[in-house]
Amino acid sequence: MGGLGLSAIAVPLAAEAQQAGKVYRIGILHSAARESERIKALEEGLRELGYVEGRNLVIEHRFADVKLERLGELATDLVRLKVDVIVTAINPTTLAAKQATTTIPIVMTTGVDPVAAGLVASLARPGGNVTGLTFDVDPEAIAAKRLELLKELAPRASRMAAIWNPTYAPNTPRMKGIEDAARKLGVTLVSVLVREPGDFDGAFATIVRERARAFLVLTDPLMFSHFARLADLAAKNRLPGIYALREAVSAGGLISYAANLVDLYRRAALFVDKIIKGAKPADLPIEQPTKFELVINMKTAKALGLTIPQSLLVRADEVIQ
Repeated sequence: MGGLGLSAIAVPLAAEAQQAGKVYRIGILHSAARESERIKALEEGLRELGYVEGRNLVIEHRFADVKLERLGELATDLVRLKVDVIVTAINPTTLAAKQATTTIPIVMTTGVDPVAAGLVASLARPGGNVTGLTFDVDPEAIAAKRLELLKELAPRASRMAAIWNPTYAPNTPRMKGIEDAARKLGVTLVSVLVREPGDFDGAFATIVRERARAFLVLTDPLMFSHFARLADLAAKNRLPGIYALREAVSAGGLISYAANLVDLYRRAALFVDKIIKGAKPADLPIEQPTKFELVINMKTAKALGLTIPQSLLVRADEVIQ
C-alpha cells in the first residue's frame, strides 16, 4: 500500500515538473502596427500567472499594418509555428485565425457580436476553438449611446456626421444603431465614408459642406492608426467629435465612450492560462465588458471654445486636463 501511495503521488508530481519545464509559444495576430500599451497589459497579465517571456514563454507577433488582406498569410504562419494559443484582436483577425486552424485554441480580445459574425455558436458555449472577450455588449446600442452623448455635448446641433469605413463588417450594426438613435433624437445624419488615409481631408470637407455641427467616428484599424490626424482635422474645422476608443482622446480627440481595451487584453491572459492548463475553448463562455468609460479631453474642449456640460463632467471616468 505504501508503494501504491508513493506511485499515486509521483504521477502528478512528475506531470507538474514536466509542465513547469515547458516553454509555451503564444501567437498574437494584430490588425495594425504594434500597440505597446495593450501588449504590455497582456504580458503583465501573463506574468502575474507565472508566464515570463524568455523563461517559459515565447510570444510570436504578426502585424498586418492595417492591410487586412494580409491576415490570412500571417495566421497561417502562426499555425506553421505550432503555437499553443493564438490571441486575436478585432473580428477580421479572429476570422483569419479560425480559417487557418480548427485545432489551435484562439482567444479573441475585442470581438464584436461574435455570434452574428459566425465566430462562435453562442456566448455561453462558444463551440469550436474560439473563445475570449467582446468589445461591445451590443454594438447597435453602444453606438446609439455615443450619438446620445454627442447630442448632450452639442444640444443645438441638428445635423451630425458619422465618419466610417463601410468595408469593415462590424461597422454595419453600429451604423444601424446610430441611424435609429438619430431618428429618435431628431438629428439629420450625414454619412461620410473613409476607406483609406487619403480620404480624411475630403471627409471633413464634406462635413463642413453639409453643415454638420458635430461628428462620430466608427473605429476600425484605419481610424485607430490615424487618431491624431482626425483630432487635428477636427481642431482645424472647430468640430466636436466622439470616438469609440479612449486612445483617440489621448491623441487629442474630444470625448470617447467605450470599454477599456487595456483591461480586455489583461483579462485575455486568464483565458490563455486556462487553455494551457487544459480547458477547451468550446467550454469557456465569452466574457463581455463590465464597464464602459467616458473620457473627456478638457484641453481640446478649451481649444474648440466648447463648454462641457456639468452633466457629462460628473459622469466622466477620466478628465484629461
